[in-house]
Amino acid sequence: MPELICVENLIKIYHLGETQVHALRGVNLSIQQGEFVAIMGASGSGKSTLMNILGCLDRPTRGRFLLEQNDVSSLKKDQLARIRNNKIGFVFQNFNLLSRTSALENVELPLYYNGTAVRDRRRRAYEALRMLGLDGREHHVPSQLSGGQQQRVAIARALVNEPSLILADEPTGNLDTRTSLEIMEIFQNLNQNSRITILIVTHEPDIAAYTGRHIQFRDGKVISDERVQPRLASRELAQLPVLNNEATE
Repeated sequence: MPELICVENLIKIYHLGETQVHALRGVNLSIQQGEFVAIMGASGSGKSTLMNILGCLDRPTRGRFLLEQNDVSSLKKDQLARIRNNKIGFVFQNFNLLSRTSALENVELPLYYNGTAVRDRRRRAYEALRMLGLDGREHHVPSQLSGGQQQRVAIARALVNEPSLILADEPTGNLDTRTSLEIMEIFQNLNQNSRITILIVTHEPDIAAYTGRHIQFRDGKVISDERVQPRLASRELAQLPVLNNEATE
């Protein structure tokens, strides 16, 4: 498979007053198109800093970051914003949905920002929500949705621009066991059926177990990188008992 991400000697230093914080210390990494990867490590290990750089939300102090063989390390803010909108989908632990805006309108947002015509963005947002099993919930605001439904809306929003890469930061951190499995099943299906490259930042080995590659960070460096046979979320979901209050999730 072609290379989607390549980072070379990536260094990130934050200046806090007179103190220098070395968040990344010479990271080298390559990720192929279609991989499903877990970025792991304790708080302060550098994994979130790497995610911010890969998501074009921050720039490295030194080193190179190539996305689809294009060097984006030193692009200007407006150029990075265009890449974020057209190439990358984001999923967050806290969902990051607009609270007074319907599920449909939340999903439409990336299309609004890139100038897609109203009729087209409405159609694509409906399709994304249907694909995530949210028929009939299109006009609900987040407070009318369960946590799992809100995360599905967030995934639909990440998918609506047909990105090359999805970055998910602790996407199951606020969810119960069953709902976490449902979200990981969605990610596995997207990865296997649509060949979307997915990177998940997590500190939970149980969540990383559903991905095919584990990259472990410590003190701003990669300390291990291994490919593994992922567990199947669909199989484990089928083995869980269904509680009455879960039947409508």
